[in-house]
Amino acid sequence: MEAEKYAGKILILATETCAYPGADAVGQGHQSYPANTYLLRVKDPVLFPEKFYLDCFAKGVAGIIIMSCGVESPYPGSYEALARRIDRVYPLMKAKGLDIRRLRLTAICTVCTRAFVNEVRQMHDLVSELGPPGRE
Repeated sequence: MEAEKYAGKILILATETCAYPGADAVGQGHQSYPANTYLLRVKDPVLFPEKFYLDCFAKGVAGIIIMSCGVESPYPGSYEALARRIDRVYPLMKAKGLDIRRLRLTAICTVCTRAFVNEVRQMHDLVSELGPPGRE
């Protein structure tokens, strides 16, 4: 009998102006993606400090996808600030023994349903391969 694959929680931070409508379009199109995802609608992910991501992993979240508007954010400079913040999170993750692939920053538009589903499936596969956070 084959062992059941690990399906840890995947948190998606989806910007309300781009990625969240994209996620909604996935649902309206009756497309499916792994059920171990939790979608959080946010104004702008740059508002979350570095500690937020580390706390999520410490509390058992296995993967985080930050889906933003990219450089087309309605808030000037926020995407660049977010990218710098995530760059600061990676060394902190390494210091805690976390694989940095567990945290991904991507741009998803309002009609990017295929990209949305692809990002979620890739993270699901990665999390299944790595197992619970901190055991890499």
